[in-house]
Amino acid sequence: MENASLPKRDIVVIGASAGGVEALQGFFRALPADLQAAMLVVLHIPADTPSQLDRVLANVTQLPVVIAQDGQPIEHGQVYVASADRHLMVTPQGIRLSRGPKEGRARPSVDVLFRSAATAFGSRVIGVILSGALDDGTAGLWAIKDHQGATLVQLPSQAMHASMPESAIAHVQVDFVGTVEALAAKVSELVGTAAPVVADTAVSLQRAMENDIAMQGNALKAGIMNLGKASPYTCPDCHGVLMQIEEGTIVRFRCQTGHAFSLKTLMAEINDAIDNGLWATLRAAEERVMLLRQMEQLAQASGVSHDEAAQFRKQADASEKRLQPLRELLLDPGFFGHQPKG
Repeated sequence: MENASLPKRDIVVIGASAGGVEALQGFFRALPADLQAAMLVVLHIPADTPSQLDRVLANVTQLPVVIAQDGQPIEHGQVYVASADRHLMVTPQGIRLSRGPKEGRARPSVDVLFRSAATAFGSRVIGVILSGALDDGTAGLWAIKDHQGATLVQLPSQAMHASMPESAIAHVQVDFVGTVEALAAKVSELVGTAAPVVADTAVSLQRAMENDIAMQGNALKAGIMNLGKASPYTCPDCHGVLMQIEEGTIVRFRCQTGHAFSLKTLMAEINDAIDNGLWATLRAAEERVMLLRQMEQLAQASGVSHDEAAQFRKQADASEKRLQPLRELLLDPGFFGHQPKG
């Protein structure tokens, strides 16, 4: 796609997670069929589940919808949907797909798409955040705003899951908040309008570095150690050092192999690690109790020493008693910050 001498807003990137299918259907149903912009969509989907989003959206819009392919040119009037287990990225030369490190526990990641679009097309980009859990997309929307692109967010009270919209509104000076129908109308209004002329900045160089990490998966070579200060935390995925990156009120982390986390997604990963570790501890402790019971039975059967059998029984009983608080902790949703609402 060739840049016009006077840039126009013509790149629309859309991110969604939980509850996103319904939001995307409503959004695309309300878009005109002759929109002169390229639209790229990331919806979080399981790595082992082929995306059916192209078919879902094709049922509600006359715009052509396809699963994005590596090397595909970016054309106006086309909708490109991310595939499973691949980051969707854009460059001035076209679409790139990558199995680079996960960001925010996700691949594809909304942040990866948004950041690549901001770096490649600057103020021509219109970013849209829809329903979703946690906060993927906030850092990416910040990048779009920082390059003077337009930033739109679904009204949290309308979203099936309000966390992603709420996070974006809290950390980014968004240009417009509305229902999916209002967002579609706003996109239609913005497409084709003049895009501000923005000079390259040092910040965009940092984002180019992160784009390289997402594409190549070699964070050390890309210069990860220069992205921020070393944090006291380790990566839940690979146990590497996490560098702390700060943008306005946004604090996020990236490790030496490239995995990236927001505060919320890092907490979610740590909770998972604690949960898995505690269940593994419970399993090992229960095996110890079973082994003590077996040793008690063998001692009784051999008739060697009633005292020895009693000792094994005593140890097993004491272990059973001490395991109860661990079981209660594992069953307590409040410990992991998931206390049910009354």
